[in-house]
Amino acid sequence: MPGEVIEQANPPPLPSHIPDEVLSLSVKLENAKLDDGTRLALQEFRRAANYIAGAMIFLKGNVLIDRDLTFDDIKHRLLGHWGTCPGLILVYSHLNLLVKKHDLDILYVVGPGHGAPAILASLWLEGSLGRFYPHYTRDKQGLHNLITRFSTPGGFPSHINAETPGAIHEGGELGYALSVAFGAVMDKPDLIVACVVGDGEAESGPTATAWHGYKYIDPKESGAVIPIVHVNGFKISERTIYGCMDDKEIVCLFSGYGYQVRFVEDLGDIDGDMGASMEWAVGEIHKIQEAARSGKPIPKPRWPVLIMRTPKGWGGPKKVHGEFIEGSFHAHQVPLPAAKTDPEELKDLQGWLESYHPKELFTPDGDVQDPVLSIIPKRDDKKLGQRKESYDCFVGVNVPEWQQFGVEKFSEVSCMKAVGELLDKTLVDNPHTMRVFSPDELVSNKLDAVFRHTGRDFQWDQYSKAQGGRVIEILSEHTCQGFMQGYTLTGRVGLFPSYESFLGIVHTMMVQYSKFNKMAREMSWRGDIGSINYIETSTWTRQEHNGFSHQNPSFIGAVLNLKPGAARVYLPPDANCFLSTFAHCLRSKNYVNLMVGSKQPTPVYLSPEEADSHCKAGGSVWKFASTDRGVNPDVVIVGIGCELTFEVIKAAELLRKIAPHLRLRVVNVTDLMILSLEGAHPHSLSHDDFDSLFTSDKPIHFNYHGYAGELQGLLFGRPNLNRVSIESYREEGTTTTPFDMMLQNRVSRYHVAEAAIRGASKTNETVKLEMPKILAELGHLRNKSHEYIMTVGKDADDVYDVPKFQ
Repeated sequence: MPGEVIEQANPPPLPSHIPDEVLSLSVKLENAKLDDGTRLALQEFRRAANYIAGAMIFLKGNVLIDRDLTFDDIKHRLLGHWGTCPGLILVYSHLNLLVKKHDLDILYVVGPGHGAPAILASLWLEGSLGRFYPHYTRDKQGLHNLITRFSTPGGFPSHINAETPGAIHEGGELGYALSVAFGAVMDKPDLIVACVVGDGEAESGPTATAWHGYKYIDPKESGAVIPIVHVNGFKISERTIYGCMDDKEIVCLFSGYGYQVRFVEDLGDIDGDMGASMEWAVGEIHKIQEAARSGKPIPKPRWPVLIMRTPKGWGGPKKVHGEFIEGSFHAHQVPLPAAKTDPEELKDLQGWLESYHPKELFTPDGDVQDPVLSIIPKRDDKKLGQRKESYDCFVGVNVPEWQQFGVEKFSEVSCMKAVGELLDKTLVDNPHTMRVFSPDELVSNKLDAVFRHTGRDFQWDQYSKAQGGRVIEILSEHTCQGFMQGYTLTGRVGLFPSYESFLGIVHTMMVQYSKFNKMAREMSWRGDIGSINYIETSTWTRQEHNGFSHQNPSFIGAVLNLKPGAARVYLPPDANCFLSTFAHCLRSKNYVNLMVGSKQPTPVYLSPEEADSHCKAGGSVWKFASTDRGVNPDVVIVGIGCELTFEVIKAAELLRKIAPHLRLRVVNVTDLMILSLEGAHPHSLSHDDFDSLFTSDKPIHFNYHGYAGELQGLLFGRPNLNRVSIESYREEGTTTTPFDMMLQNRVSRYHVAEAAIRGASKTNETVKLEMPKILAELGHLRNKSHEYIMTVGKDADDVYDVPKFQ
């Protein structure tokens, strides 16, 4: 791969023009005076882990180099990332020391997820791999299995994922480690999360905002994060931004964020430097927490951050074929890519691996020598790979009976207002196991009932600090998502309400989380977790005032593309149905729940009892709006989504007047997944049940909130689909009126009625005979509505009258 040419390894950054005085803001410490036994243990742990990590990338045999390496000992495909591994192992060894000395509860979140060899090697040394995987026991065979199977079919993948003990973060897409770490410590006052942020990851937008995470951590009730920025200077083929920033620039940046900055960079005594820095960081955390917990919180406390400057691929090959390897981008992935075929690189590989003196580190039966073991915590539950918070800690929430918040049938109530009442009670009843993460939209989205008994947890604001708020509002969807992931994966339940159009910002982040969860479900040793819950409101149907940019229901499709075992999409048609759905989602486990609904007052069609039955079924015939209770219809019209269902009901009302001979069945679908092909999803209707709901042969018209392609994908494979028509959001919109949005996207009552007439005409001769006249009338009504809107600038007064049926 082409990359920049450097004239020295580990090049320093160019000096900045910032005054030297700012360096007084950085923390100066004397290196720790480690006793000989501790220093030896740290060094031996690192030697052993670095050897294993390097061997994992290359070797398929001869794993302890009992003889000279040959090409046959080298894997056919060399996969893995060496560059970050030595730094990750350095941190791992010192976290072990902290746990042993102070009996701390520590999780390790690794941003450079491609550093899996480092973490897997450390987990094998501490015995955690053998605890969860019998074929990776701490002996010669277990070591052989770990090294030879890495990044091969059936072995561990090249990135940290749910198969990795101790992990609560998918290590593929960069940018999310820090926000996940902050979410994990919320409401866990004794937990510390050490989070390594690679200097490549530090260039991402989500990480840039996540540095503000401490502004949402109340030290009275929550734990703490030790952020460690690993500045090794290089990405895949060029230098990093942080690697080109001098100490003055970094001190200014992080001091402005609210941190105390400590540089860890004494390569001659890295253990003394890191040991002193870790002790200082824990001491600062405890000082801040003790002040808050004694009733004297420190305003705007300056939390610790460590800037770890170590060379890329430290300890690996120095130079190969005349090019720098250690301290350059060439160390990022496989430092000796031709070791399978090039004698020089094979020789370099052997020299490199033997520099760790593996025979001094391992016993004849493959276990590790005592100095290595002495740095590992004795208790299994204290080891970084066996913390219960990372794999078996589900607490969940006690959800109140939602029926007590039910509203009167035929009234008009905002779904969000109703849910806000239930959410308020849920937060009161679960003061330490549920939080709301919202991008500054809670009041706008009419969920503000929660503020009766709680507040916002924003510690930098003198009006909300130190009050234990359950609501975090930050205008970064990425940070909300990361907080929620960390909070959920450590046993609790989170809710993410958002404007519909901007939830798509976290699309790939949600997918990465789902990949982690999918693999976690396949691990017998990982327990359940709460579902992650999205409320999508301020939808396109009522964003006519904000315009086209705010009209985007695409997040539905993002969730539909997940594995069927995880994906759940609900579009409750009224307040009682939304209450039922919301309560169900909070109780559920292991899902990605998306609930889509209106914040504006809309008709309540079903009583609480009827809504409960409707939601359990996922969809039902609405007999009150159908002719003859829906028996023997000419056509079926289906509403999916709150406002889209209203238009279906208004169409049914209109059809009774203009086409009295038409026999109509009205159906509402609230659980989108019931439409998928039998067997394709756990909620799929069987063919018989589908025909029972929609008939086996009559035309069906769907009026759908999302994109038509989503429904087409769900319905694909169902018999007789030539009878189905779909109207949905068509990417039409502007600043206009609510009903004009329906007209522009062809989902208005007039368009539904037209589809019903065309469908019914295929079997009902009377309707067929009258069809030209009826369609002309519908076109006239549609045009009149549009003309009124263009002339007066608002919808007609009777547009939102609640339908009435005899």
